[in-house]
Amino acid sequence: MAEIHRELKRVEEEVLDHEQAKVEIWKYVFGYVEMAVVKSAIELGIAETIETHGNSITLSELASTLGCSPSHLHRIMRFLIHRGIFKQTNTSQSASPAYSQTPLSRLLMRSGQVHSMAAFLLLESSPPMLAPWHGLSARIRSAGSSPFEAANGEDVWSYASANPAHSRLINEAMACNARVAVSAIVERGKDVFNGIRTVVDVGGGTGTALGMLVKAFPWIRGINFDLPHVVCDATESEGVENFGGDMFDSVPKADAVFIMWVLHDWGDEECIQILKKCKEAIPKDKGKVIIVEAVIEEEDEKKDKLSDVRLMLDMVMMAHTSTGKERTLKEWEYVLGQVGFSRRTIRPIDAVQSIIEAFP
Repeated sequence: MAEIHRELKRVEEEVLDHEQAKVEIWKYVFGYVEMAVVKSAIELGIAETIETHGNSITLSELASTLGCSPSHLHRIMRFLIHRGIFKQTNTSQSASPAYSQTPLSRLLMRSGQVHSMAAFLLLESSPPMLAPWHGLSARIRSAGSSPFEAANGEDVWSYASANPAHSRLINEAMACNARVAVSAIVERGKDVFNGIRTVVDVGGGTGTALGMLVKAFPWIRGINFDLPHVVCDATESEGVENFGGDMFDSVPKADAVFIMWVLHDWGDEECIQILKKCKEAIPKDKGKVIIVEAVIEEEDEKKDKLSDVRLMLDMVMMAHTSTGKERTLKEWEYVLGQVGFSRRTIRPIDAVQSIIEAFP
C-alpha cells in the first residue's frame, strides 16, 4: 500500500510540474517585453511626471502632460501596475484612473534619486548592447570574437571611444552602479579606508565613486584614473584629481588602489596583468588593493537575494566581452594568488558586489 501511495504522489507531482511548466514557459517567450515597456516608461518620463504632480495623477492629466494617446498610455500603465512598478489609486474627483509612485518606480527616474537605475537600463536596452544577444549561442560553440564585436564590428571599449553618445551612456550607467555600491560600502565597510590618505580609483569613469568616497572619508585624497576619452568627461570634485592613462601600462602611486567592476570585464590573464600594476602602485608595507566585484556562490553555498543577478551578469560578460566573467571565490583566489598577494579578506555588502581586500 505504501508503494502505491508513493507512486501516486510521484505522478501527482509530475502533473503539477508539467502544468507549472506550461505557465512558466511564457516568461521566456515574452521575456523581452518587460525591458521594452520599462524602457518606454523611462523615455516618456512617467515617474518624473507623477513625482512632480504630487501624490497621484489621473490618466487624462498624465496623458495631457506627456502628450500621449490616453488609450495607449492606459495599456502601458495597466502592464506596469500589474508588475507593481506603479500603483493605481481611486479618486472621487474623476472617473479617470489615477496613478501614484512606488519605491520601484522612483528607481526609474533619471534625476533626483540617488539610487536611480534608469541610465543602467537605458544602456543595457540600447541597440549596440542588445544586438550581441542574438549571437550568444555562436559564442558558446566557439572561442572566437565576442558577440558584441561580431554584432558591432569592434569591441565594447573601441566602440565607446568612437561613439561619444554611447560612451556617455556607459558612463551614466556606471555612475548608477557606483552610487548604489559605494553607498553600501560606506555603510558596511567604512573601516576599509581607515589609515588611508591617498586612493587611486582604477577605471573610475567620470569620478562618481571616488567623489562619494572622498565626501564620506574626507581625510582621503583621490586620483580618478581611466582612459583619456573617459576622464575628459569627468566632473571636478574637491579632493579628487582626474588622470588619464592605461591600466595595462601603469597605475598612479597611492596608499590604496580602488578597482570596482573592472576586472569582471577581463579574463584571468588580463586580470593578473592589471592587478600586478595595481600592486606595483601601492606601498609594500601598508598598501592594499580594494576590489569591488561580484563573488558567485558555489552550488553548496547559501544564496542571497542578489545571487540571480550575479548569474545574469555572468551572461552579460559572455555577450559583451571576449574574456570577461563573474568569478567564484576559488577563481578569485587563483587570480590573487598568481599576482602574489600575501593575504586577502572578502566581505559581503548589501549590493551585487563584495569587498575584496588584497595585501602585498
